[in-house]
Parts: sequence; C-alpha cells; structure tokens
Amino acid sequence: MTPLVTTAVLLAAVTHASWNAIAHKITDKLAGFALISGGGLAIGLALALFVPFPAAGAWPYLLASAAIHIAYYALLMKSFRLGDFGQAYPIARGTAPLVVTLLAALFAHEVPDGWAAAGVAVSCAGLTGVALWGLRGHRPDWAAIGAALATGLTIAAYTVVDGLGVRAAGSSLGYIAWLMAVQGAAVPAYAVWRWRGRTAATLRPFAAIGLLGAALSVAAYALVLWAQTRAELAPIAALRESSIIVGAAIGAVFFKERFGAPRIAAAGLLVVGIGLMLHAG
Repeated sequence: MTPLVTTAVLLAAVTHASWNAIAHKITDKLAGFALISGGGLAIGLALALFVPFPAAGAWPYLLASAAIHIAYYALLMKSFRLGDFGQAYPIARGTAPLVVTLLAALFAHEVPDGWAAAGVAVSCAGLTGVALWGLRGHRPDWAAIGAALATGLTIAAYTVVDGLGVRAAGSSLGYIAWLMAVQGAAVPAYAVWRWRGRTAATLRPFAAIGLLGAALSVAAYALVLWAQTRAELAPIAALRESSIIVGAAIGAVFFKERFGAPRIAAAGLLVVGIGLMLHAG
C-alpha cells in the first residue's frame, strides 16, 4: 500500500459515497439507477475506443462481475428504498472487507499477516459500529438490514472477481471500460420495459444529477481497479470502506441523519484499523 495507491483508494471512497448519496437522493430509485447505470454504459463505450481491449483470460471474470453487479444494483435499490442512507450504506459497505479477506485467501492466495489481519478486523468492527450503534433506541428494520447485508455480499464477490479479472486483462482502463459497457445495459433495459412509452418523461427530472452520479461511479471504480493491480485485495477493500465516514457525514449534513458520539467512537476504530493496515504495508 504505497502512498499513491492509498491516495487513489481514499479518493475512490469519497467519490463512491457521493454517487451513492446521489442515488439515495433521487426519489424514483429505478430512474436513478437507470441513469447511473446507463451513464456508465455510455462512458464505458466511449472509453473503449481509446484503451486496449481486455485479454481473453479476463473475460470470464468480466462477465461474472457484470452479472454480480446487476444483482448489486437491484439489492442496493432495495436497501435505499427500505432504510436510511446512514444505515443502509454503512452496513452494505461494512460487510464486504471480512468476506473479501476470506475469498482473497481462498482464491487469490493472499493470506494476511498479523498486522493486516488485525487492521481488517478492527476496521470492520468500526464499520459495523458506525451502522449498528446508530440504531440505539430504535427498533431495527430487519428487512432493510437484510437487504444491506445481501448487498455487502455482492460487493465482496465482485471485489474479488474484479481483482482477479483486472490483473488478467493487461489494462485496468480496458477492463473498466468493457465492464461498464456490459453491465450498464441491464437496468436501463428493464426501466424501458417497465415504463413503456413514459421513459423520457420519467428520466427527465433526474437526468443531470443522475448522469453526475454515473461519472462519479465510473471514476470511483476505475480508481479501485487500478489500485488492485498495485496491491493486495483485502487491504484495498478495507481501506476503501472509509467511504462510510464520508457517507455518515453526508447523511448528517444533507439528509439530517444522526451522527452522535457512538458513531464517532466507531469511526475512531476505523482509523485505528486503517493505521494497522498501512503499518503492514
């Protein structure tokens, strides 16, 4: 985890939290995700004209990742419909690092050393605290929590698949371009089928902010995929989850959601965990 890789992953965390906040803000979730996904499709096709074509060995990973991303979008839409942004986003993102650590050890032969393992564990404890401690005094919405946890599992799955795929692609930009192009058609196609002749009228009120979300989404994931060609998967997966702190701040400032002492303490655990992971690097 060099300083350049660390900076790229932290920048990805900010842009990722921002596009998720945009998706949550758009009241019609299908419209929001159709614009974000469709915008990613357009960006991917445009980028594909100027970057190397992914190597043949990357395509099984790329196609598997596209399928997982479609499930991810569906679950994330459901999470945002059922829960608050400050609840759904931290739980979804906080679930992923421990699962990624396990999958990376099994399939990428990246067994973390003591410092890295401790850092991942402490970071995940902090991330879980950011999510669950905010529920004190309130009855948990188990449907929302379940959808967010399922979203986290898809995040873990595509993180490992893409970490392997981008290394086989020969070009991180080529991989991200074609991944966006392949996965980007599913949600817009479903939206067009669902709305029939009302597609343009439904999308128009959200077009500008939705396409901004698309650009941020592509930028965030491109940064992460590039980082995955320079460092191991598990520390990157945990470090990028610092986006939860950004998400919590966005929830407090823009969505007027609670961010009190318990979540600040949990954020402190996250900082400690990041420090341990960087010490390992």
